[in-house]
Amino acid sequence: MPDALSGVAPRVERHFETVLAGFGANRVAQAMRYALRGGKRVRALLVIAGARLHGVAEARAIWPACAIEAMHAYSLVHDDLPSMDDDALRRGQPTLHVKWDEATAILAGDALQSLAFELAAHPQGADTAAARAELALSLARAAGGQGMVLGQALDIAAETAAAPLTLEDIEALQAGKTGALIEWAAMAGPRMAGAETGPLSAYASALGLAFQIQDDIIDLTGDAAAAGKAVGKDAAAGKATFVSLMGLDAARRRAVELVTEAEDALSCYGEAAEHLRALARFVISRQS
Repeated sequence: MPDALSGVAPRVERHFETVLAGFGANRVAQAMRYALRGGKRVRALLVIAGARLHGVAEARAIWPACAIEAMHAYSLVHDDLPSMDDDALRRGQPTLHVKWDEATAILAGDALQSLAFELAAHPQGADTAAARAELALSLARAAGGQGMVLGQALDIAAETAAAPLTLEDIEALQAGKTGALIEWAAMAGPRMAGAETGPLSAYASALGLAFQIQDDIIDLTGDAAAAGKAVGKDAAAGKATFVSLMGLDAARRRAVELVTEAEDALSCYGEAAEHLRALARFVISRQS
């Protein structure tokens, strides 16, 4: 993790503790806290880093940073369900429906999604009502039927499709499933500042694709203990991935090319964006 951003994850954890303090100790609240634990916090890091670039104080940026992590956590809880990916392990621990039950997992996921919008629109976040409304509106679009949910639906449909997905199909699928929330996170900072979003949108588009290629590489070559989840599932299911279509070496080269594209998109920021460049390089070096 880039040194300039290494302290962000614990600050996100502390903010969630504060936010959830009033939720009590009921079953759903416990499950929400469980779902929010750990993780690399890449999306939160993107929010904080983008905010720094545009002069937005971290005390304000922490709200949308936690919003995107809550939305991501909800997506993982629901993706792990038996009706979706049917996974038993996440971040090295039992998935939420395994630890509790399916009903609790669904309700906790629903509550996390609602929490994401609450945090994105929180008055202590962006300092204008217009910026807060834009954050909430754009998050709804990124997470919903034109973004992440659509990507997941396409992924599920591909499992029973008559023909395997093409490389172009997979890029379109992942632009929703993985890329939409990454792009929202990168653009949150300039949106809070009322600044141009184009450079960070281009950065995030390349970064999101590199992120997914690295995920496919980890699924093929990774270790379950290091990854904190089951690996090899895509190959076992005969699922088309970047690696299966491109080959391992070509996929690795493409990920490196995408990181270069991401870094080049930040040229207008000069050295001030070095932490974002380092984050892009981290994305394709991770093993989980």
